[in-house]
Amino acid sequence: MNHSIYSADRTTHLKIVVVALVAGIAVAGFGISARSTDDGYTQTARVVKAGKAMMLTSSDASLVR
Repeated sequence: MNHSIYSADRTTHLKIVVVALVAGIAVAGFGISARSTDDGYTQTARVVKAGKAMMLTSSDASLVR
């Protein structure tokens, strides 16, 4: 039994590295699979082209400058 990482032998270090690697791959795989589902909340950009210039007012009074 190795109670400390400093006194552990080579096989114990290898087991720790392998377990950490497998756990990291599992977390990354879960994150990628959870992110790629399409819930219909995607946003698309629409292009609005400029038309003729127009002036909008809230009253019918004419403006003289």
